[in-house]
Formats: sequence, structure tokens, C-alpha cells
Amino acid sequence: MTRLTRSFGRMEQVNFLLTNRIPRHLLTHFMGWYSRIENPLITRVSMFVWRLFADDINLEESKHSQFSSLHQCFIRELKPGARPLDTRNNIVISPCDAIVGACGKISGTTVLQAKGYPYELNELIPDEFMLEKYRNGSYVTLRLKSSMYHRFHAPLDCAVSEVTYISGDVWNVNPVALKRIDKLFCKNERAVIELHPMAHDHSITLVPVAAVLVASMKFNCLNFDLDLKYAGPNKLACNTHYTKGDEMGYFQHGSTIIVFASENYECCEEIEPGKNIRMGEPLLIDALSTN
Repeated sequence: MTRLTRSFGRMEQVNFLLTNRIPRHLLTHFMGWYSRIENPLITRVSMFVWRLFADDINLEESKHSQFSSLHQCFIRELKPGARPLDTRNNIVISPCDAIVGACGKISGTTVLQAKGYPYELNELIPDEFMLEKYRNGSYVTLRLKSSMYHRFHAPLDCAVSEVTYISGDVWNVNPVALKRIDKLFCKNERAVIELHPMAHDHSITLVPVAAVLVASMKFNCLNFDLDLKYAGPNKLACNTHYTKGDEMGYFQHGSTIIVFASENYECCEEIEPGKNIRMGEPLLIDALSTN
């Protein structure tokens, strides 16, 4: 083992300890409170410190240049036209800005969290009917860094009739943690949103997964947040229609969205682990479509 390899291993271990072996729930509650403080000095100092650890923050494309709180910067909107959409009918676009993680075909009902770390679909989505829908289908894991645009959008024209909320832990979802925590996504707080495409009977489901500092998800089809304080029903009915690119909600900080697609879909050729993708760019293609 080289000195560089040992040094990298130690850095990964420190990263894991600092972001996971901490009072995760307490820190997440604190961050939720702190980020909403509307004080110009606190906001400026917080954003300065944030930029020290996330030097790729791009606020030039933001709709607003001034923010009343750190929270408002986290959930910033973009200027009109900042994310062009692929409008082809056979293309499912990325619902968010992200880094592509594990992706590809589902092996029966087995999905990869990371190389060598499998989990079963029914461990993430406890619904036998949906398990059969995505058997041998495709999936893409999309990781949103804290510096990224945090809103997510409809990947195709669709209807949503229900949001399923699954309470859980708040492990970090970065690559370091994914290689150390078995079935991490299945442990964390998450929501399941089945999309009903308007043009055909194929299936797409989004699973937003929360993480440390970000255990709060806002869905525009619901009039309340889903977070660690939520104690209501798990099945939340709604009746909403989206056009491709319409905003569906946002994370409060940065996290992960896993996209599941039925067997007729395949990952677009350029989709591979480590790729940076923006909302609106091609993610999946309907291999049976002639469009």
C-alpha cells in the first residue's frame, strides 16, 4: 500500500466520522433552526463559511442575488431559461442537478447502492405491487451536493396521486458513507412518489432520500413539510398533474433522488457514475418508442 493510498484512506475515515459518528438527529434539528435565522450578519458569515467548503456554488444563475437567510439560499430558484429541457417524448429528463451514482439495469429486484453494496427493492420501497413494476427495469441514483440547486422537477408529463413517507435515520449519503453503511438508502428517511405518465402506461418512480442536515423535504402537492418532526400518516393522497420540467419540490440542503423506471426504459448512453448532470438533460430513454 502506497503512502498516497494510506493518506486517502485516512481522509475518508475522518470524513465518515465527522459526518456520521455524531448526534445526527440533534445536529439536523439544529441546522434546520439555524439556517432559517433571518439576520444579515449571520447570513453573510454563514454563506462565507459555506463557500470555504463548497467552492463550486454558482449564484450567478440564481433568480435572486440577496437572501434573507441561509435557508433561502439553499432553496434558491433559478433565472428563467437557466435549465433548458429535452422535450423529446421518449426521453425522461433528470429531475435535478446532481452527480450520477450507481445506475443501470435492475438485476431482478436487486439494485446497487455502490459497487459491491446491493439492496433489494422491497427494502427501499415496501410495496409488492411496485416491486413487480420495476423488476428488471432501470435505475439511476442522483446525488445533490450541498452547493447545487436543490429543487427537483417532473422528469416527464405525469400525474401524482399519492406520496408515501417512510421515516428513518439521517446518515450522510456521500460516497464515503455508501461504501461503509450497508443498505444505507433503506435506512434513511425517504419518500416514494410514483409518477403516472400521461402518454403511456409505463412507470417511473422517484425516491427522494434525506440525509444528515437535510431531513426535510417539501413537496408542492402537499401543504406541509415532511421532516423528522412529522408524525402523521404514511400515505398522503394528492391529485396533481405536472408538465415535464414543472417544479415538484425541494430539499432543504442536499441529498439524493433515486429514479426507478420500468423495463422498457434504458439509461441514456452518456449516463455513467461520476457524471455531472443538470435538471432537464436526458436521463432515460424509452427503448420501445419510435419517437
